[in-house]
Amino acid sequence: MKICIQNVIFWLIFACYNYLCLGERGPVNIGIFSNEENDREKLPVDSVLHTNNIMDSEIFFNHIFELVSTDDTAEAQRKVCKMTNDGVGAIFGPPSNITSAMVESVCATLEIPHIQTSPNNKPFSKTTTVNFYPEPKLLSKGIGTIVRSLHFKSFVLLYENDKRLVLLQDILKLEKNDPDEMISTIKLKPLGTGPDYRTVLKEILDIREMNIILDCGLETTMNVLGQAKEIGLLEKYYTFFLTSLDAHTLDFEFLGSNVNITTIRIINTESEEINQKVKDWELREMQKTGIKREISPYEVTTSMALMYDAVNHFVDCVNRLHVTQHITQAELSCDNPDIKWEGGYRITSYMKIRSPPSALTNPISFDDNGRRTNFTIYLVQGFRENVIGYWYPDLGDKFKSNFSANDFAAKVVQNLQSETIRVASRIGAPYLMWKKTEAGEQLTGNARFEGYSMDLISEIAEYLDFKFEFYLVGDGQIGKYDETKKEWNGLIRDILDHKADLAICDLTLNHQRQKVVDFSLPFMSLGISILYKHSEAKGFNMFAFLEPFSQDVWVYMATLYLAVTIILFFVYRLAPDEWENPHPCDENPEELENIWDIKNCLWLTLGSIMAQGCDLLPKGISSRLASSMWWFFSLIMTSSYTANLAAFLTAEKSGPTLESAKDLTDQTKIKYGCMDGGSTQSFFRESTFPLYQKMWTQMSQSQPSVFADSNPDGVKRVQSTKNNLYAFLMESTQLEYETMTKCELKQVGSNLDSKFYAIAMPMGSSYVGLINSAVLHLSETNRLQDLKKKWWEEKRNETVCGTKKDPSASLSLINVGGIFAVLYVGVGVAHLIAIFEFLWNVRNVSVEEHISFKDALKIELKFAFSIWIKKKKTKCPTPSASSSSSTKSRSRSRSKSHSKTRSLLRSTTSLFSMNRLNTKESI
Repeated sequence: MKICIQNVIFWLIFACYNYLCLGERGPVNIGIFSNEENDREKLPVDSVLHTNNIMDSEIFFNHIFELVSTDDTAEAQRKVCKMTNDGVGAIFGPPSNITSAMVESVCATLEIPHIQTSPNNKPFSKTTTVNFYPEPKLLSKGIGTIVRSLHFKSFVLLYENDKRLVLLQDILKLEKNDPDEMISTIKLKPLGTGPDYRTVLKEILDIREMNIILDCGLETTMNVLGQAKEIGLLEKYYTFFLTSLDAHTLDFEFLGSNVNITTIRIINTESEEINQKVKDWELREMQKTGIKREISPYEVTTSMALMYDAVNHFVDCVNRLHVTQHITQAELSCDNPDIKWEGGYRITSYMKIRSPPSALTNPISFDDNGRRTNFTIYLVQGFRENVIGYWYPDLGDKFKSNFSANDFAAKVVQNLQSETIRVASRIGAPYLMWKKTEAGEQLTGNARFEGYSMDLISEIAEYLDFKFEFYLVGDGQIGKYDETKKEWNGLIRDILDHKADLAICDLTLNHQRQKVVDFSLPFMSLGISILYKHSEAKGFNMFAFLEPFSQDVWVYMATLYLAVTIILFFVYRLAPDEWENPHPCDENPEELENIWDIKNCLWLTLGSIMAQGCDLLPKGISSRLASSMWWFFSLIMTSSYTANLAAFLTAEKSGPTLESAKDLTDQTKIKYGCMDGGSTQSFFRESTFPLYQKMWTQMSQSQPSVFADSNPDGVKRVQSTKNNLYAFLMESTQLEYETMTKCELKQVGSNLDSKFYAIAMPMGSSYVGLINSAVLHLSETNRLQDLKKKWWEEKRNETVCGTKKDPSASLSLINVGGIFAVLYVGVGVAHLIAIFEFLWNVRNVSVEEHISFKDALKIELKFAFSIWIKKKKTKCPTPSASSSSSTKSRSRSRSKSHSKTRSLLRSTTSLFSMNRLNTKESI
């Protein structure tokens, strides 16, 4: 009741004031065209005019609202002409470009200010139009810059109206004009007629696109978001970016607190200006209706704010111009275009050059054509108050953020620490293995696993202070794209399906995977290399040294050796020069001696073929010729044997040699392959290098298939394939792990490429920066190297190989064992012969000396083992010798003495004879 009395008193005072002052104040009518009954736009207009009219102003403003159809130009013309006939100072609207063109034409002809608050893509050809809506190209550029600042690698643009795409043209150009090549894919999808949009939303769900830009009306926006929530398209991994400038008026509470929705607006809803204006509107509405209603700044739509700014700016400019030159409203006619309003052009020009003192969409400025060239776009994430940055035309391609990198990092860390991160992996030594348990011990959760991957994620979790849960991917695969099914499998599939927050194992970072998931900084560098088996030696053959000659050659050589020995024996006996004087000092010997008995002939021929020679040499022509022919034969045979032996030992290296990838392509005997569906296969399939293209062609065409289901299968195939006829292409880190304990395996050549292992995350994950910082910290503190050493060397159950050497690089006992056997047998036989000769000599001594065999054996053994004695008497002393033996000994001594005397006399006589001969020759 009290409020009603106050309203009555207020209106009585206002009526009296108007009655007293109206005669001195010139009225100006404002015509406002609208496409629909919109009380929200009437409220700011009424507030502005009411505030002006109750102030000490010389001009009184009235407003006239008219409804027009969006495409009825005739109706628009009739109503605008009626306004001009009644007298109008400015016309606002209409929102439709079709009817707006008609109104603009009439206003330009009669020079009536035409003020627009809606987007107009047509060029302004008239000079009396001012548009408070942001210039479409600048608005499009701002939205494009904001989308780029969101770092979407790909996104889907859902649009309701084709005409709205003009405002989004800079978004569509991002894929081509992105200088950093961050945006790889942009997909356009129309929403359709509705109201059921689940079909198109399910298509987005199927292609696993995380980022969605939604351009539609407010009512459609709520329907789309509600249906997206029903099908699971509003989980934490999905991000919706709403292009509507009125999205701040929507209430997203029904969607839940975990949705990622980003909006834009040109109204600063937190400013003091809008809060003050909202209070004025509340008061004005209460004055008119008597009902007090609270109006939130978030209820203020863009059209309301623009209408307020447009009307307020017009009123302010008219009041200021009226001071210098009175402005009076004139009655004009569409039928008489020669009569124009003198103040219209003046007002329009002043509005273009003057900045409003206060506005809800500050800043405001116009170009010469009346286009708005200055405004601010605010980027809001999540809640309405969470303005994370802004853009205005002077920033160009840059986006101004309200938060520092540390602020964002702190927010992301807080979110990370509040969740339990699901980490996907697969079993594969040494990255992840089942932990061995004792009898009766039951392990659960993360305690079930051990390995490099487990230690790495544990180190990262400790550094970032978050909890994680390990689980194994269902199919045990890393991630391969099936061209037929158009889908991924393995770890990548789980990331795309949001079953996992992280994926860690021997997961290679490559271009194809990076299109669909995000990767951290690499935690391990590697390359593709060739796994091969050390060359196998042939079977055990102690007499391999006989291989250079065939069995027939050896038989012929042995036979020829004996035959030549006999032939030489007779040749030497027939040759006169081979019979020599046994006593060179005796010129007339009674007998001649031939040293070439069978024993010496055997020694000569054997020494020749062994390339050792002999101290006994032939002297006759025939004997020398025969010996030379044998030497020539021996030279050829020995040289041939030596050459063939070297070739044979070289051929002992089993299988063809393999030193590099080119050696694989240059032969067809050794098959080679890689893991099916892995990054190694992708490398060869997509490579443009001729050598690798040739390798891929050979691998893909090989039958049976040379591809393995996993790296362990490929390693087993290398080990089990006979004659080293299979090589396996795999990543060097896994190859190093296998060859560390499988000593028969080796790496061939150097790495074929350079690649990296990294941690996979969903596209656009906020955790990328944190994971990167953790990996970088572990690298700088050498923890990554320590973990690798731990699981590649220290934590091995098998015996780690020492320095490995290819057995084919040197000769082994297998190759030369027969030579050792021949030596052992020969020396053994010689030893037996020596024993036989020794015993035979003992027997002779016992007979000659008339002693027992046992005594003679003792005497000879005692002498044989007296190694310090270097001389042996011709007659061994015997302790049991009889006197007859002594007498015989003395008799033999005298006989020997007489023999020596006769020899001495004979030598002396010869000497005297030679002296006499020399004396005669000298005379």
